[in-house]
Amino acid sequence: MGTRDDALQRAAAHFDDGSFVRDLGRRVAIRTESQNPGSGPALLAYLAAELQPGLAALGLHGAIHHNPEPPYGPLLVASRHEADDLPTVLMYGHGDVIRGQDAAWTRGAGPWTVAADGERLYGRGTADNKGQHSINLAALGCVLAARGGRLGFNLKWLVETGEETGSPGLAAFCAAHADELAADVLIASDGPRLAAARPTVFLGSRGVANFDLTLQLREGTHHSGNWGGLLRNPGTVLANAIASMVDAGGRILVQALRPPPIPANVRAALAGLEVGGSPGDPAVDADWGEPGLSPIERVIAWNTLEVLAMITGNPQHPVNAIPASARATMHMRFVVGTDVSRLREAVQAHLAAQGFAGIEVGECSVMNATRLDPDNAWVRFALASIERSTGLPPVLLPNLGGSLPNDVFADLLGLPTVWVPHSYPACSQHAPDEHLLLPVARQALQLMAGLFWDLGEQAATLPRRAVARSGPTVQ
Repeated sequence: MGTRDDALQRAAAHFDDGSFVRDLGRRVAIRTESQNPGSGPALLAYLAAELQPGLAALGLHGAIHHNPEPPYGPLLVASRHEADDLPTVLMYGHGDVIRGQDAAWTRGAGPWTVAADGERLYGRGTADNKGQHSINLAALGCVLAARGGRLGFNLKWLVETGEETGSPGLAAFCAAHADELAADVLIASDGPRLAAARPTVFLGSRGVANFDLTLQLREGTHHSGNWGGLLRNPGTVLANAIASMVDAGGRILVQALRPPPIPANVRAALAGLEVGGSPGDPAVDADWGEPGLSPIERVIAWNTLEVLAMITGNPQHPVNAIPASARATMHMRFVVGTDVSRLREAVQAHLAAQGFAGIEVGECSVMNATRLDPDNAWVRFALASIERSTGLPPVLLPNLGGSLPNDVFADLLGLPTVWVPHSYPACSQHAPDEHLLLPVARQALQLMAGLFWDLGEQAATLPRRAVARSGPTVQ
């Protein structure tokens, strides 16, 4: 058996000889646009022709499953069992991407061909999520080679193909396959680092809730010269209703939508961290959001209420008439401890109390918030391993500012969740010119190889749960 340094050197060589870019290029070329209703064959091909053989080469065998919510894309589960007394790691990735937006790309060679330009590797999915799970797969291969064909822990992989459409069917699938997915910890990669040069670990994600506000006052529009000053304007009324919910500085005014105080260990983890400041990042508005919080606390440890879209009348062709209706789509990001079980009722009660009883609050679409305790032993293990590999103390974010289906793993499967992202905030994910930073990818290959090596070396000391066996033991 080789050494930890051998594993890290293999990871660097996998990048330097072009193998990583070749593998990622093959995966990016498969047009897995889950937002496209005709993407089913491509989603299946990605799992069957690309990932399943790659996982099998690492000793992980399993099956592709139909989504329990047709017509959404399939899921893949594969496992490698080395011994009953070893910890079991569940890993996750998603093979789907958002629409290519082909005509809007200005850099690289379009969405479906990886192309390097300086330190950037362009292509749809390079950052979200094909590049990230490709890094983890390659790092596992390097550790297997360095350890003589053994990992020193049991491993399961779950790959879905619907994350970009809200992960339909994922919760139902995991509930039905809970024994097959049983593990001691989830270790996965998605989302951005705090900054490109800062290796990062996050432990969950803010939740998200979307709901519409609709005000229908009458049928038809009426000339503003004849009726202005006599008829209520739904756009004006709705704008004021929203202003009663979130003020001109971005502070949430509805008590039921505000979070509990920031826990001391979360505040301590965020102390001294800064948001933005990298090339391509927008300037942070220092006077926006909850007063008294630092920018990092506002985006990681607090709730926000945003207006995603608002319409009244005909914005493309305005006419001198008072419109009949107005509608706004509201978007709330929230942290652990926020009760969203009766969010719709809370908004309705607030609007009624403010004199806006005629506004209809639509049904809420909710993804729950999660946050692993920063003092968890798996967190300490991951932080120490990454620092050993990189020489840099990694950033610890108690949760991501964005949202992931982490509630499925944390709440439904009951796992501690440790996320190690390999992207960065200005990667243009979900936009034209999406890219992966090549130096970050090279570093990530090595730090993940170190993490997997340390899992095998420290297996006897890592926390365990009651785990069901899955699959035959690797001989």
